[in-house]
Amino acid sequence: MSTFSLSDLEATIAERARSGDSGSWTAKLFSRGIDKAAQKLGEEAVETVIAAVHGDRQALISESADLVYHWLVVLAISGVPLAEVLGELERRTTQSGIAEKASRQTPA
Repeated sequence: MSTFSLSDLEATIAERARSGDSGSWTAKLFSRGIDKAAQKLGEEAVETVIAAVHGDRQALISESADLVYHWLVVLAISGVPLAEVLGELERRTTQSGIAEKASRQTPA
């Protein structure tokens, strides 16, 4: 099993974003801004769903990796640390998913 973590990937993204390396996809995404990064995140989400629906395990693994990477890029560009997202997930584990979702509903 890999010891590579989302925190490791977050750190790599931050390092490459600062590099200014013209050969770095991460640096290019950062230079293009949130609109382009969010577009890529959406594309990868759709590709991940398609792989899942088709039952293509290898494509699902590959597209999921792309999805997680682009999600972390969007978080980084937005100035949202992964730790804050993980903290929110941890907070949600203290109640049922149904109750948590109901708490986010806006009154009609």
